[in-house]
Amino acid sequence: MSSSAPRRPVRDLRFFLTVPHRCSYLQEQEATTLFLDPKEAPASGVYEALSLLGFRRSGRHLYRPHCDGCQACQSVRIPVAEFTPGRTQRKVARRNADVTTQVVPARLKSAHYALYANYIRARHSDGDMYPPSQEQYRTFLTLDEPYAKLLEFYLGDRLVGVSAFDELEHGLSAIYTFFDVDDALERRSLGTLAILRLIELCRERGLSHLYLGYWIEACRKMRYKQAFSPLEVLDGRHWRRLIR
Repeated sequence: MSSSAPRRPVRDLRFFLTVPHRCSYLQEQEATTLFLDPKEAPASGVYEALSLLGFRRSGRHLYRPHCDGCQACQSVRIPVAEFTPGRTQRKVARRNADVTTQVVPARLKSAHYALYANYIRARHSDGDMYPPSQEQYRTFLTLDEPYAKLLEFYLGDRLVGVSAFDELEHGLSAIYTFFDVDDALERRSLGTLAILRLIELCRERGLSHLYLGYWIEACRKMRYKQAFSPLEVLDGRHWRRLIR
């Protein structure tokens, strides 16, 4: 990713708040999201600075939670030099030794969308992304910027997974992963494999951290992130080790 500095200091950037809406993660909670002015996003220098402050990317938008009276969403990242896979993660790596990967630009491919649509229908039919559509996919996971990438997972010639990520100067930022929901592939734990392969990619490229987005302790769907240790959490403007 470009090492250019932000066009303006972060304090001078314009942000907008959404109206309160239903929280996607905690029932009976309302959420508010802080967005960077779309005219500013997602320029490389601005993105670099805001990612260290807990902002994430969705399509062309940079955002972070900004909920009144709730601090449940916490930004987390893995310091890859200190990461050692646990017993279960080592089993996943061995079980998927035959899976190959390839990094490609974050552009629309029909095979990617077909995999995504099946994944959303099977795993997230109760979520905000259901029902899937090609336009929804395009605006969420494709972007014509040099830092926006997709990691493809292949079993032989068969596409079995895709992980969208951004390459920043200080790490990779995992955006979203989707995979084949065929029952025959369930034991492969492709979601865990995706994180392990992104950690490997960080190390290959000399990057210090893998950013996993937000973690909510009370949210069952986010518990998988706790399995990757050590984990750092953003506390205000400082990253600290999560002690559990």
